[in-house]
Amino acid sequence: MSPRTPAFSSLRATERLAGTPAVRRGGHWWLVAPTGSLLASDPAFTDELDRLATDLAAADRAVAEVLATRTVRHGARR
Repeated sequence: MSPRTPAFSSLRATERLAGTPAVRRGGHWWLVAPTGSLLASDPAFTDELDRLATDLAAADRAVAEVLATRTVRHGARR
């Protein structure tokens, strides 16, 4: 494995894309399993991973905004 190749044992859950074996490191998508890592090189597949990552980030931001709004409203009621 090259130094940039992610090892399964070195991954934190937050590094994975939504609990999948997909991990973005060094500007590349990798599929990581206990048996090894595989560089994802198919442009159609990596484009889908990019879109999924973008959509999940947008959803996370939207949820954070809703929670922040609730917190502010709840704090104003006290």
